Amino acid sequence: MRLCTHHCTSLAAPRIENCLSRYPKSQGGTMSNKVEILARNMEVTDRIREYVNNKASKLERYLNEIEEVRVELTYVKSARSAADRQVAQITARARGMLLRTEERADDIFAAFDTALDKMQRQIDRVKGKRHRGRGDGRSAAEVVPQEEEPIEEEEEVIVRRKKFPISPMNESEAIEQMKLLGHDNFFIFFNPDANAIQVLYRRRDGTLGLIEPVVG
Repeated sequence: MRLCTHHCTSLAAPRIENCLSRYPKSQGGTMSNKVEILARNMEVTDRIREYVNNKASKLERYLNEIEEVRVELTYVKSARSAADRQVAQITARARGMLLRTEERADDIFAAFDTALDKMQRQIDRVKGKRHRGRGDGRSAAEVVPQEEEPIEEEEEVIVRRKKFPISPMNESEAIEQMKLLGHDNFFIFFNPDANAIQVLYRRRDGTLGLIEPVVG
């Protein structure tokens, strides 16, 4: 396997922000040559690169139609928890299909392994749906979704409903109220300046975000 590398200068993770290194895939027919590794704010050592490439290249065993796999490894210095600082995202592209998983951990190997496990489960679900959906004489390879849409890991269901009273206030007041109430993840309020209900939420990097719902 041959991997061309492009480095940002001085890639020490704790000192670099918004730095992207690309380890492009080689040209060739084997799966090991279809794995592209990208690193953001961190250095990908030979050990990491070999580990990721060897394990990601085995995805073809689960779905032989995979055309390429992209692995993005990120160090998030501003994450509030050490368990969220190492991020691994895996994107696998097959014929007419796009699969994606992402996991966080305090160790990049652990984050990658968990994301890879989820990817394998996604592939199993795809193959299971194909098996159940056949019956028209087509082969399994022909029963493939035509639109490239990420496939979710599992279906979510609502297990609880709760009414939440809201009060009119501006954004600054909403931030203070969020702190006072101890609602560390989100806070819903009515913003009279915008004449709309808005949602203040805590991002995974510790900063605040604001959702402004728009109908349509």
